[in-house]
Amino acid sequence: MAAWIEMISDEDADAELTEVLQLARTPHGTVDNVMRVHSLRPNSMKGHVILYRAALHDDANTLPEWLQETISSYVSILNGCPYSLANHWANARHLIGDDARADQIEKALTARQPEDAFSGLELELLNYTEKLTLRPADMTKSDVIALRDLGADDGQILEANQIIGYFNYVNRHLNGLGVTTDGDTVGYYASK
Repeated sequence: MAAWIEMISDEDADAELTEVLQLARTPHGTVDNVMRVHSLRPNSMKGHVILYRAALHDDANTLPEWLQETISSYVSILNGCPYSLANHWANARHLIGDDARADQIEKALTARQPEDAFSGLELELLNYTEKLTLRPADMTKSDVIALRDLGADDGQILEANQIIGYFNYVNRHLNGLGVTTDGDTVGYYASK
């Protein structure tokens, strides 16, 4: 089972859903369960696709892709979302391109001790990630100033914020509907 609710197949899709499924297709031509679970409400699928691509795969982003995927993975660890973690850690590992470094990062994030693998701006971004994910009401201007002081520009701070916000949304979406990776190709970059 790929989700706790019905998901409409390509073969059973009406014209409206077929159009949105085309938008949601991955580079390898399939529609992953994270999007297909919206099939009963094509407009929410369309909105989700647009939000996902704007937050994580926008050409204007300047944070390194491996760091974007690492932030995504950390949110998913903090939220206990195996679906997002499987996909986005596979991406991060691929982009890191060094198995020993990736193992060190994975161990640190799983232990919720990013300081064991990071320092400087990267560590501060992961601290921001944890606080915004677990204690959003505690956020203060000083959290943003700390990122600026370590060299992040406001666009990069916005990028991180949007990635964190998106993954908090999608983790709840996936966990709340019991979506699994059954039938998906795991990892965006592995399938390119």
